[in-house]
Amino acid sequence: MLVGEQPGQEEDLAGRPFVGPAGRLLDHALTEAGLDREQVYLTNAVKHFKWEPRGKRRMHKTPAQREIEACEFWLQQELARIRPRVVVALGTTAGRAVLGGPVTISVLRGRAITHNDYLVLATYHPSAVLRVPEKSRQQQLFTALVEDLLLARELAAATHQP
Repeated sequence: MLVGEQPGQEEDLAGRPFVGPAGRLLDHALTEAGLDREQVYLTNAVKHFKWEPRGKRRMHKTPAQREIEACEFWLQQELARIRPRVVVALGTTAGRAVLGGPVTISVLRGRAITHNDYLVLATYHPSAVLRVPEKSRQQQLFTALVEDLLLARELAAATHQP
């Protein structure tokens, strides 16, 4: 199970998670990690697109803690229904929603944390990779994202119970 922050502009219009630029980058990372998007449950911690107007555009705005808490019920319902072995929190908002407290990706990434009945991996959100202006740093973050998805795949396979 992969948990993102919130729908973006394109996701809001399509009614599906990860269909915009971040979704295309995530698809590339999933492919690099040997994961099939159809075999991964994708959702967001916050269920609505928070934005502010800039001219004719709707620009992303980071959800507040109260918005994360307001959507917690739905995320918990998804976790209970899907019963994932591994949850990948894409970004700090998702990490906060899944783990219930502040998250620093650079500190937690690459480590599996046991939480409730599943393992949690915190990693960079694909949109964070896209926002980095320096190509070399962008490649570093993308590589880290792929490494974390590979680890999630390995952990899910290791914890698989027939």
